[in-house]
Amino acid sequence: MKSRGELKSAGRVIIKIGSRLLAEDTDARVAVLAAETRALRDRGVDVVIVTSGAIALGWRRLGYPEKPRTIPGLQAAAAVGQGHLIHAWQTALGAHGLAAGQVLLTHDDVRNRRRYLNARLAFSELLRAGAVPVVNENDTVSVDEIKFGDNDRLAALCTSLIEADALVILTDVDGLYDGDPASGAKLIPEVRDIDKEAVAVAGSGSTGGFGTGGMASKVQAAKIAGRFGVVTIVASGRRERPVTSILDGGDAGTVFWPSVSRLQSRKHWIAYALKPAGSLVVDAGAKKALVDGKKSLLPSGIRRIEGRFGAGDPVRVVDESGAEFARGLCAFDADEVEKIAGRRSSEVAALLGYAAAEEVIHRDDLVLL
Repeated sequence: MKSRGELKSAGRVIIKIGSRLLAEDTDARVAVLAAETRALRDRGVDVVIVTSGAIALGWRRLGYPEKPRTIPGLQAAAAVGQGHLIHAWQTALGAHGLAAGQVLLTHDDVRNRRRYLNARLAFSELLRAGAVPVVNENDTVSVDEIKFGDNDRLAALCTSLIEADALVILTDVDGLYDGDPASGAKLIPEVRDIDKEAVAVAGSGSTGGFGTGGMASKVQAAKIAGRFGVVTIVASGRRERPVTSILDGGDAGTVFWPSVSRLQSRKHWIAYALKPAGSLVVDAGAKKALVDGKKSLLPSGIRRIEGRFGAGDPVRVVDESGAEFARGLCAFDADEVEKIAGRRSSEVAALLGYAAAEEVIHRDDLVLL
């Protein structure tokens, strides 16, 4: 897609709505998006909803004076709020004849290849059956997600799970601005190079006390989705017809155009879903072979390792200055890589005592960042 008019051809869309919008008036926001979902379904568009809001809905019902800061407090709030949240979606979607299928995910569900594929099949069956998957992080059990995760990232990762054509992130501002909107900054209508045009102006941190992600997390989500070839639109959720007006080619929000064609689903999973277990530090020759020659990583180019990892684990590939430029699945565990680092591939079997692969990371298991 290269123009907003082409958004009309999107056949599968993820809609993400954040905590701040839902906290303003949960039932009203959910009702609007349920009507939008019905309108999209009537024209043949599959919809997946990624919803924040469980913690925001839960902490007040527990009688807390403010959003809790401890992990147990956040987990308790999520446990209470999640039931209210899915009930709101079930009621609103049900009013339009649509079934809501609750999907609670942790990052482990997309880091682990088998669980990733199982989740993918579950989404496929829900959509085939005509249901609307309603996705949230499983905050009650996912400590890391509460501390570091956000649903912008989750929504971006779901673009791979469901092979989405577009990701619409609804927030409490009109899109990405070139500075502080309060000081007269202008809305950026489209971004074609995220690193050059968006990262510096996105800022960092949350926009308020309800959610975990501000504009910076939305830009990063757009970058992740863009690496899968998926267009992302960040726009206000307070507008009339906030989603269908965008997909009809309207000029609302900021469009982040993908800069590359779609990566294979497996490589997208390696690059963005997995948590690296360690690092391989490589020399300049190995980096050139990987980046320019699209080669596999051989033991001869490895200078040292960092961290402890097993065979098949994801690892970072960094140059001697410490800059990460690739990720991949390592064919050997950390002890084995230490034995063969800097040696020729022909020596690997003798060094390890068994017939082994010549590549430490095969090019099919490696993604350049």
